[in-house]
Amino acid sequence: MSRPTQAKRPSSSTSSGEGAWAAKMERLRRRARPQNRLRVCDDDELRQRYDDAEQAARRARFVAEANPGDELAARQATDADSGRDQALSALDAASEFLTFRALPRPVLEDLLAEHPPTEQQAEQQAIFNADTFPAALVSAASVDGMSQEEAEELLNGWSAPDANSLWDAAWQVQQESRVELGKG
Repeated sequence: MSRPTQAKRPSSSTSSGEGAWAAKMERLRRRARPQNRLRVCDDDELRQRYDDAEQAARRARFVAEANPGDELAARQATDADSGRDQALSALDAASEFLTFRALPRPVLEDLLAEHPPTEQQAEQQAIFNADTFPAALVSAASVDGMSQEEAEELLNGWSAPDANSLWDAAWQVQQESRVELGKG
């Protein structure tokens, strides 16, 4: 004669473990995808003024940290930081910013599949069509709503270094990892 089996109740440790996992999974789902921001500023004088102010602030902080009791060095570091902040504000006001966000993996893979390399490009081990994919990616990754036609216009109309910076801003964010393997 066999005994009827009873449904096994989850122990409280199993329930709390499941709850902890559910909370962790929810946090993982809510993670924001990485973003890159490209500054576009044609005012060389403002860019140079900011670079100079940043270097001066770095030097002043170094001197202040090397001389902890020196009030003059501390005040000079504070003044240099303030000068850097003012130069940055002026640079920001004269700049346009383009923001790019990492695409979900399946979306990026679909985009790559839509722009396969030509035979000649494939022979050189390209993973996408260099003539069509860059504008498609820039557009797809744009947080600002840039169309593919607008991306193509900028990539073709800007100087090579500026166009490369635009491409890099959209491509590099696709390669950014914020996880690491480690020993637990």
